[in-house]
Amino acid sequence: MTGSPKASGEGSPTDDAPDAVRPSSAPALHYRRVLLKISGEALAGEAGFGIDSNAIGAFANEIREVHALGCELALVVGGGNFFRGLTGGSFGVDRATGDYMGMLATVINSLALQSALEALSVSTRVLSALEIRDVAEPYIRRRAERHLEKGRVVVFAGGTGNPYFSTDTAAALRAAEIHADVILMGKNGVDGVYSADPKLDPTAVRYERVRFDEALHKNLRVMDQTALALCRENKTPIIVFDISRPGNLRRVAIGEEVGTRVEE
Repeated sequence: MTGSPKASGEGSPTDDAPDAVRPSSAPALHYRRVLLKISGEALAGEAGFGIDSNAIGAFANEIREVHALGCELALVVGGGNFFRGLTGGSFGVDRATGDYMGMLATVINSLALQSALEALSVSTRVLSALEIRDVAEPYIRRRAERHLEKGRVVVFAGGTGNPYFSTDTAAALRAAEIHADVILMGKNGVDGVYSADPKLDPTAVRYERVRFDEALHKNLRVMDQTALALCRENKTPIIVFDISRPGNLRRVAIGEEVGTRVEE
């Protein structure tokens, strides 16, 4: 849908019907509305750059399984598999321009994820903070909520639309705006929050639960400090888990103790 939204931000009349048959009840589901954050690097697979078809296919299958439980799913995907704004300075790109380039990378990833999901018959909408109407809807909060209510997966692209803010901050912001029950930080090969980098420090211990204040004070690697402070302010809990392990996303969604929970 590329036309201008109605004043209410709910989309056109032809977009009112649900795209999926929602289950009448889902007793196993623990969270009604979830925002899932995936790094761009996770989509690159073993290649480390670009998009790996096996990796994105695996993520799409995991998302489809959770969506089938009746969970309202929104996603934010990074762009590090193509470009990071901070790296642009090494070849003369100023920070703001580099960040916009990174935002465009998230649009590429979002469109790829949309295609992978729709190949599995999961109706998906990409809403971009940067207006690119030929390929994505402009981000409007009420439109996003309408899509979620209708059973569509929503992918938020373009970060916050502003330089100097990470996709972690975009995830925290969008989660607050759509009243998500939780942010799921899907890490690639990392099963939670540690006291130190476990690859460098063999004595590092994994937290099962940690408070926002402690995570901020100790600068634990949950998400960047701006995003973490925003989650604390809005009392949005975060679960950090290894999304590369098959079935983990579903386990988190039904309330199993997986990874590390960060909360007030």
